[in-house]
Amino acid sequence: MIERGRASVKFTRLRLTGFKSFVDPTELAIEEGLTGVVGPNGCGKSNVVEALRWVMGETSPKSLRGKGMEDVIFSGTDNRPERNMAEVVLSADNSTRTAPSQFNESDELEISRRIGKSKD
Repeated sequence: MIERGRASVKFTRLRLTGFKSFVDPTELAIEEGLTGVVGPNGCGKSNVVEALRWVMGETSPKSLRGKGMEDVIFSGTDNRPERNMAEVVLSADNSTRTAPSQFNESDELEISRRIGKSKD
């Protein structure tokens, strides 16, 4: 949730495709109250946090545990081919119209970021 005075814009959903360990399209609902991500070591919990940071504008590959920004793209396994693109979409409830004025025509906002592998 992003606070703006007394009102707020609430995150409602996070969609990941090809981002790090999330090779298949994955959608995480962010419900009212406390939402947690629980799982064993190596299941991608930290990748969810990194996806949030990346879609919100993180530009340092080092902050995302990579050498270059393309390291956020699923790199493949023995059983799954690598992907050429990664995308993260963060949805927010704006029914209270508390986002900046240029974005207040809609009840829902989507912030997305996509990266593709360069041909070089």
